[in-house]
Amino acid sequence: MNSDLPTPESALVIAAHPDDAEFQCGSTLAKWAAGGAVVHHLVCTDGSKGTWDPDADQVNLVEIRKLEQRNAAARLGGTGTVVFLGEVDGELRSDLTTRGDVAKVIRQLRPQVVLGHDPWKRYRLHPDHRHAGFLAIEGVVAARDPFFFPEHGLEPHRPDILLLFEAEEPDHAEDVDGWGDVKAAALLEHKTQFVSTHGIDNPNDTSQIKDFERRIKQKLADAGELSGFKSAELFKAIVDL
Repeated sequence: MNSDLPTPESALVIAAHPDDAEFQCGSTLAKWAAGGAVVHHLVCTDGSKGTWDPDADQVNLVEIRKLEQRNAAARLGGTGTVVFLGEVDGELRSDLTTRGDVAKVIRQLRPQVVLGHDPWKRYRLHPDHRHAGFLAIEGVVAARDPFFFPEHGLEPHRPDILLLFEAEEPDHAEDVDGWGDVKAAALLEHKTQFVSTHGIDNPNDTSQIKDFERRIKQKLADAGELSGFKSAELFKAIVDL
């Protein structure tokens, strides 16, 4: 398994929902940001279905989740742009129009590294993750070639590498020993997700917060065992772009 890219000048993570980037590669992003990388986020959906409360105000939820995502990105040390495509949660499609939207962002931000979901992960439940993964891959292809979406009026851009998280067959590890706390802190900015995703039903119960932090660090340690590190985040690396 390959490991540890040199700190890139810039990176763009393409995620299906607010909080997906922090869950899947938050420690890697924090490590790179601390090393001087400009870290950007592209969130494909509006997160409007990210609650178990049937009486929730979805319009308000969307705005809160945008704020939470910006706060989480800042907590990771991100100094780049947070872009929201605004597609409806649960209804994301990897169609030509949305591919063009993603390619445009890649051309505008010109990241050295792109990160996204592995769309080929087996037994995946949430369709948005699959479609976001295809959008990352197809967006990279469209962004690099001049005859895709010339109406953008932007120069093509070819990233150096694409890293897929939630990978079915990971072959690249980032050593993130010491970066578990900041990952957990970024995830705790997503307060609307405490019940449905984080397993925290009482935010004032410090034992629940500490248990969440422990679980995040344990997942990093489990990935580390697979890659020879104390803690790691795993990816499928695609370098032939």
